[in-house]
Amino acid sequence: METANWPPEHSAALRDLRARGMSYADITRTINARFKTSYSRNATLGRAQRLGLGAPIEGGPARGERVPELPKVRSGPNRPPEVEAAARANLFQVPKPFVSNKKAPPLRCVEITPRHCAVTELEAENCRYPYGGDAEGEPITFCGHPRRPGSSYCTPHFHLSRDPEASLQPVLTAAWLELITR
Repeated sequence: METANWPPEHSAALRDLRARGMSYADITRTINARFKTSYSRNATLGRAQRLGLGAPIEGGPARGERVPELPKVRSGPNRPPEVEAAARANLFQVPKPFVSNKKAPPLRCVEITPRHCAVTELEAENCRYPYGGDAEGEPITFCGHPRRPGSSYCTPHFHLSRDPEASLQPVLTAAWLELITR
């Protein structure tokens, strides 16, 4: 197992191979062969994430396609000018980030005024839908209205806590029922 501190040559190779569109498994094999290291794929992924590299670049090589060899890079101030220029050119390529910015679904709410009962005030038949606790030191209270039979929540909170699209679809389709009853 290698240490968490990657030498600059390894990080530069990671950036270059990533810019070429290689998968992280292929990048790991290439870096390990070139520098005689034993990085794992997860170590390479973690390092890429810390460097701000992202998901595979579109238009990269297909799986199994041969990627051109990297030029041998000398460490130190005596690097050939063409290698130095290639390294600088790769600095300005911005790959896609790991995290995508997806829009959050709209929040749903119920039109019920909670009683804001403390946990010690709840009876067995009271709704246990929680409120508060978002800010530091803010107490958590509970709805406290009569609960729906077979549930810990009142009817409005029961429906709020279920996915409306998923609950509209039957669990077993006619095809499944036909297979089961044979």
